[in-house]
Order: sequence, then structure tokens, then C-alpha cells
Amino acid sequence: MSNKSKPIRLLVVDNHPLLREGIAAIIIDQTDIELVAEASSGREAIEKFRSHRPDVTLMDLQMPDMSGIDAIISIRHEFPEARIIVLTTYAGDVLAQRALKAGAQAYMLKSDVRKDLPDTIRYVHAGKKRIHSEVAAELADHVADDALTPREIEVLALIALGNSNKLIADKLSIADETVKGHVSSVLSKLGAYDRTHAVTLALKRGIIQL
Repeated sequence: MSNKSKPIRLLVVDNHPLLREGIAAIIIDQTDIELVAEASSGREAIEKFRSHRPDVTLMDLQMPDMSGIDAIISIRHEFPEARIIVLTTYAGDVLAQRALKAGAQAYMLKSDVRKDLPDTIRYVHAGKKRIHSEVAAELADHVADDALTPREIEVLALIALGNSNKLIADKLSIADETVKGHVSSVLSKLGAYDRTHAVTLALKRGIIQL
């Protein structure tokens, strides 16, 4: 068999067995794609990649032991030519930026798996990049935004957990007024009208995760 006729070898990484089963059911009908391994966590993904050296990897972002982004970074550090498709429910621009910066070649939503997955695998295997249109629109909408600083993100994450300014100040060992300044900056940068709105926007964009 020539190289051109060999099927694309696929690794699927997701901690939900039903989703992996659904992907397997789609792939079984594709004569040019072969599912060679599955993993249910980021650490297992790294091990399975080393063992199977797949042509393309599907990577979920939300997993219990290691995030998909950290797994992508680890795999790409060890195997720079690895071709990885992020498969997620999150269309947020910040999360997408992190994944693409980590080395993912494509970013697709789980809602479009049945319709777009086989072609996306073929695109990435051919060395092309592919980003879901909704995600691309989010990236374009926020391209000129001021990014939150690491400290502002830390404050926002604590707000999301229901902490008051005083509690946040105590946890971070900073002054109450400093916290107020961070909150004001967060609201301004996100275009939010209050703390709750800021958390909602941050979750949607993938700036923070609960």
C-alpha cells in the first residue's frame, strides 16, 4: 500500500465515553480515516500519542487531570509536527486564542461534529487550518480589545466564586482599594456594567472557567 492510500490515523481525546462512541460511529464510515486510539484525560492523551503517533488528534479542552491546552503544549513540545484539532463546546475567543497559540491547527465545536468532523480531519492532515465561523467572528470582534492582566483575571475568577472585595483582598494579600481598582479595570475592558455581567462575559469568552 502506498503512502497516499494509507488511512489518516486518528487519536480521540475526551473524558465523555458517549462522545468518543459517537465519533467512532462517524469515523467507521470513512474509508480514508482510521481511529487508532482513544484517551479520556490529558495525561493519557500524551501517553497514547507517544505509543501510536497518530496523524491527527482530536482534543477536548475540559478534562479533570490536565487541560486540553496543557496536553497540546506537551505533545507539540515533544512532537512539533503533531496536528491537533480542538473539539469543544466553547466558542470563546480567548480560549480559542490559547488553543491556537498552544499549537492547535483547527478549532471546532462539538455541535458540528456530525457535519464537519471528517472534512476537518482531512483539512488538518493536509496541513491546512480551520476555525469554526462562530469562533472566527468572536476573534474578529475582540481583536482590538485590551487584554486583562493575569492579576485582573485572578480577581475576576475570585469574583466568579462569590468573593467580596474584602475577601479577595485578604486572599491575595493586597489592599481593598487595589481590588477596587482591578474590578474597575475589568469592567472597563470587558464593557461590563457590573460584576455579574463581567463574570458572564468572561465565562462566555473563555477568560475564566468554573
